[in-house]
Amino acid sequence: MISPRTCALVGRFTDPHVAESAQAVLAHLATRQITVLLDQAGALPDRGLAVRVPEEELGRRADLMIAVGGDGTLLYAAGLVARHGVPLLGINRGRLGFLTDVMPQDIPASLDAALEGRLQADERPLLAASLHHAGGEVARALALNDVVLQKLATGRMVDFETRVAGHYVNTHAGDGIVVASATGSTAYALSCGGPIVEPNLEVVVLSPICPHTLSDRPIVVSSRSTIEVRLLDRPDARAQVTCDGVILGSLEPEDVLSIQPADERITLLHPPGHEYFELLRSKLHWGRHGGER
Repeated sequence: MISPRTCALVGRFTDPHVAESAQAVLAHLATRQITVLLDQAGALPDRGLAVRVPEEELGRRADLMIAVGGDGTLLYAAGLVARHGVPLLGINRGRLGFLTDVMPQDIPASLDAALEGRLQADERPLLAASLHHAGGEVARALALNDVVLQKLATGRMVDFETRVAGHYVNTHAGDGIVVASATGSTAYALSCGGPIVEPNLEVVVLSPICPHTLSDRPIVVSSRSTIEVRLLDRPDARAQVTCDGVILGSLEPEDVLSIQPADERITLLHPPGHEYFELLRSKLHWGRHGGER
């Protein structure tokens, strides 16, 4: 990794805890004579230590993206850099923080390690979602964690079918489905009963949301497969598609949602000594009554 000279900084700066850590980042990078980019519409006072640019330019102009907050903030930052190949460092001011693993007290040391190329680079695949509408329009987006199909009408199930690599899999009834990458297996898919998947595995998890049939279980398929989802033609059948929590569009019975591996990838930066199973033990409170084997 080339030593960064320009860093972009993002976060929900109206949160005092996030703003406090962001100010610490600004101050430390100023001592290292690093240019810091902030969204021109952002709420963080920069005391003249940052350059204000439009949001869409952050990923293009930065050598390093720094996300301060929770995993949602990091997913937002990933969307800004996904097409630019810019590495991403997450500072945890959220709750669980599976993706943002630098703690506030470690900000100076972690920033120095990032600037000196001493952090662990962890390349993660992305999902590419395409929403093909009956009229010919196509909406596209990338997702680091998941692509989610959910019902729009409260209290009403949706009926839909899934295909993997052109093969019919199942007809589902329920609240929707989560199509998660290995990275996203610890997010929404996990709350739907899906498995935890080691991030370097090339697989995708399909987790039905509140399925009407108890035998409709999560399945794991190759990430090289194309997954298709179609609504069945029922009265008032309509659903919504989101990519990492951002709305892609509405799905109606004549539309097709297609999900496949993206050409782009995201590089996450971790502190030295980062280990995935240690992270799981910490976040999920495993192994409290036993030692290492």
